Amino acid sequence: MQKIVIAGCSGRMGHALLEGVFEDDGLELHGALDRADSPQIGRDAGEQLGRKTGVKVTADVAAAIRGADVLVDFTRPEPSLEYLEACRRAGVKLVIGTTGFSAGQKQQIERAAQDVAIVFAPNMSVGVTLLISLVQAAAKVLNQGYDVEIIEAHHRFKVDAPSGTALRLGEAAAEALGRNLEEAAIYGRQGVTGERDPNTIGFATVRGGDVVGDHTVLFAGIGERMELTHKASSRATFALGALRAAKFLADRRVGLYDMQDVLGLKK
Repeated sequence: MQKIVIAGCSGRMGHALLEGVFEDDGLELHGALDRADSPQIGRDAGEQLGRKTGVKVTADVAAAIRGADVLVDFTRPEPSLEYLEACRRAGVKLVIGTTGFSAGQKQQIERAAQDVAIVFAPNMSVGVTLLISLVQAAAKVLNQGYDVEIIEAHHRFKVDAPSGTALRLGEAAAEALGRNLEEAAIYGRQGVTGERDPNTIGFATVRGGDVVGDHTVLFAGIGERMELTHKASSRATFALGALRAAKFLADRRVGLYDMQDVLGLKK
């Protein structure tokens, strides 16, 4: 039985993670974290879902993770790094689905993985993880005469753009094409832009309503287009993937992994 701590437990992803833990006989809710000003502090973590767990929501990270196996975090970069350092000190493993990290913050995660095992991925969906592999395979074949564009859509509340998943898809395409995404990426077009540079990878962002997450990678050639698309209709897919990642960490002591490791897709 793995003892799980959920960060951001009162949010949309927090609820999906709680439901996933409740439905899995191999997992036990050990702790529940939320921001200090949350009205849920001191209440039972399952209260909003009509359940009693005996686990109180707290902002005390050290107390929440004491005796835990894995912390699952889908919050924001700043609190994520606080959780990261606390878990590193306590020897608690992490599953990090937070997006919007800077390059320097990602390096902090890499350093922490020398002390504890971490699964870090911008999207925990099994389908998106497969999509990344498909994009890599397609890019290796469509490596001449095809323009690469990535289109993503999310709900109105998402605070970062492009999404972490879109960037990961861009990285997958760039790696397969032998390009550096930092140099190849185009994040917006306006005015007289001139002809498209064939070495670029374009990103288009849509924000609105309650879209959970749509991603399309377009390979556009002369006379044909190939589109690889994933659409999420529920946050449950991300929660189930994250909990699968938590189980993956059971027999791993240190190291940095992603969902392709979890699913055994890496060669």
